[in-house]
Amino acid sequence: MNLRRLKAITKKELLHIVRDSRSLVLALLQPLIMLLLYGYALTLDVDRIPTYIYDQDRTPESRELIDQFRGSRFFQIQGVVNDYRRIERGIDQSKILLSIVIPQLYSHHLNAGEQASVQILVDGSDSNTAGIALGYAPAVVQSYAAELRSNAQVQRGGQPLRIPVEPRIRVWYNSDLKSRNYIVPGLIAVTMMMIASMLSSLTIAREWENGTMEQLLSTPVRPSELVLGKLLAYFALGIADMLIAIVVGVFVFQVPFRGNVAFLMFTSCLFLLGALSWGIFLSATSRSQLMAYQLGMMSSFLPAYLLSGFIYSIQNMPRVIQVLSYAVPARYFVTILNGVFLKGIGFRILWLEVLLLAVYAVLVFVGTSRKMRQKVA
Repeated sequence: MNLRRLKAITKKELLHIVRDSRSLVLALLQPLIMLLLYGYALTLDVDRIPTYIYDQDRTPESRELIDQFRGSRFFQIQGVVNDYRRIERGIDQSKILLSIVIPQLYSHHLNAGEQASVQILVDGSDSNTAGIALGYAPAVVQSYAAELRSNAQVQRGGQPLRIPVEPRIRVWYNSDLKSRNYIVPGLIAVTMMMIASMLSSLTIAREWENGTMEQLLSTPVRPSELVLGKLLAYFALGIADMLIAIVVGVFVFQVPFRGNVAFLMFTSCLFLLGALSWGIFLSATSRSQLMAYQLGMMSSFLPAYLLSGFIYSIQNMPRVIQVLSYAVPARYFVTILNGVFLKGIGFRILWLEVLLLAVYAVLVFVGTSRKMRQKVA
């Protein structure tokens, strides 16, 4: 490999990137726009659940139970209704997700020491959100019931009721339980996979369409030098995008960063090397920019979004899909980003993910060089 030829190819590609100012601005703004859009719009937190109250008892005891829901941050009371029809209409119109129905004689059963029932109606069309809401509502009722039981024990002259086992919960790494702290690092991996493959997937196909590839082939440049020279040029742009994404994640979304910056940059370089090499491989496979773009989208963004564990748990997927996910480099980079950002771990724990990223990058680069050699031949 001749360093002089490699430098010339890299310089040529950098000049092409700089001269195409619109594409350059778009390449730098796209990760920022995607992070802001997805980071604010995509959330797995379920709180402020829109709720209707149907109080058939209308007693101080029933109003006290309603106050428990009003004081919870997980529920947002949208109104008080007088019949089931309004509840059904509210669910059909997606105005509410949940309704609390307090039946008649609720206070009578409560004061008599008998079991009092409360009905909870939930819109099950979104099963995930409904399941979480069904966990919150009974918890509020049970907490209130335990408080009433303790007060009744004191009024009878006994000792306050004590729970035999008291759980003390401590949440590590994401103490606020904000889904954004998990989503944003994974979103960086998905965004960079898409940006890197999209940028590089057009480079060689554009040379064929513009008729400049024949000029390059008439020079002493080797296929490996051509691939590496183009890769280095887009690598610099990819690093700039990565830095923008990290800065936005830390300073805009306030995601805690507990790891080592050098380790993060090293693994980011490995990931970008593989993603850019894959884009150039697609570009060398197809002489059409449109085809190269479509292949890049299908083979980078969709697998990274669906099969990386970014949102959907890989353990819950069918076995066949779990096996396919091992071929998605974003899966390993998502694990690395979450480990570095939230847990502060490094190579000692994440060595396997780093090794797999390195193997992927080398295999794709070698495959791209061979593909270019075939095209040249």
